[in-house]
Amino acid sequence: MFVMVKLRLKRCGRKQRAAVYRIVAIDVRSRREGRDLQKVGFYDPIKNQTCLNVPAILYFLEKGAQPTRTVYDILRKAEFFKEKERALS
Repeated sequence: MFVMVKLRLKRCGRKQRAAVYRIVAIDVRSRREGRDLQKVGFYDPIKNQTCLNVPAILYFLEKGAQPTRTVYDILRKAEFFKEKERALS
């Protein structure tokens, strides 16, 4: 059976506090806090920190995973797609 995968944010941290997010590869049918396939990054909007597992993200993108708009913007700000072009060259 074919599973559609998305790269999207999963909220972490304590309730009623500033959120931090994990970037995860997850089945489309799962809810936001559902079980993910793999953790591929971390994003903290308050400190403006991003940590990416580039090989894992490349793997999922090559397999057809679609990033959500927010994750796409985070990857673009981290200049991920420039690195991807260098890797393909």
